[in-house]
Amino acid sequence: MTDSPSDPVQDCAQRLKVLSDPTRLAVVRRLMDGPQSVGELNEPLGVEPTLLSHHLRVLREAGLVESRRVGKSVLYQLGPENARRRRALDLGCCELSLGDLEAAPEDD
Repeated sequence: MTDSPSDPVQDCAQRLKVLSDPTRLAVVRRLMDGPQSVGELNEPLGVEPTLLSHHLRVLREAGLVESRRVGKSVLYQLGPENARRRRALDLGCCELSLGDLEAAPEDD
């Protein structure tokens, strides 16, 4: 591994790749409403706990999500550059607007 400075375009492309997974995108969308525990996140998603854990780890590694311990629980929240935004993510090279994903029509 080299110590070269990171490439902003490459970093943005990596974040977009992370968000291309529907479950991870749904997690980020839920976190736009504020910090949540794993149980709160998983209630509407209904995925296996180990799979949700994997998705949260990928989001943390990409710098999109942070975690903090509160008592016995772990709360997940958007990273500091996105914590105060509503319905959009600053990816460093572009802004991704998520709008109202719940109202999107389903494919037949």
